Amino acid sequence: MYDLVKPNSGTTMTNHPVKNMMRLMATKIRTIADVMSDDEIDTLLAEILNANRIYTMGAGRSGLVAKSFAMRLMHLGLSAFVVGETVTPAMKPGDVIIVFSGSGATKTVADISETAKEIGGRICLITSKKDSRIGRIADCIVIIESQRDKVADESAEFEIRQMMGEHKSFAPLGTIFETTAMVFADAIISRLMEITQCRPEDLQCRHANIE
Repeated sequence: MYDLVKPNSGTTMTNHPVKNMMRLMATKIRTIADVMSDDEIDTLLAEILNANRIYTMGAGRSGLVAKSFAMRLMHLGLSAFVVGETVTPAMKPGDVIIVFSGSGATKTVADISETAKEIGGRICLITSKKDSRIGRIADCIVIIESQRDKVADESAEFEIRQMMGEHKSFAPLGTIFETTAMVFADAIISRLMEITQCRPEDLQCRHANIE
């Protein structure tokens, strides 16, 4: 059993630790946004708009961000798929794969990225590490700065984070990369809506209706 420290009856919840943590994360995301490269973002937008088909991929929480991004791309009317799903078609030259990987070196994701490159697909990497296994073969890289705990072998990072709960920085499991990547992905969708003049009702008509 854990004893929660309740606020005094005469105080408000303004400084609740959870709300303070949310504010801290929001501040960190704003700081990250301020230093992101405009050119890198514009290159990613161009890759998406010029792609025949778009594939998304990531491991763990980054994989959830990738799936969410693919869903929104589909809502925009683009041909988007998630790597590993049973209905995902074969990749061909001219297709783009968008990889979410903080380390840029998670083994399973890097292996698939290299296969996609051999096929002739273009690699777009959303990462915290430009100089990484996936970064070295990527056609497009967007750097999301991140506060991360060090691990001895970054290629095994995903496996380590699944098994261990030790962390030093303020965000769970030592990274705010996935949270920032999710916000970034949604912002990319908003910009694509502006470029393609897609209205919210256009997205709604493609939203699942048999759930």
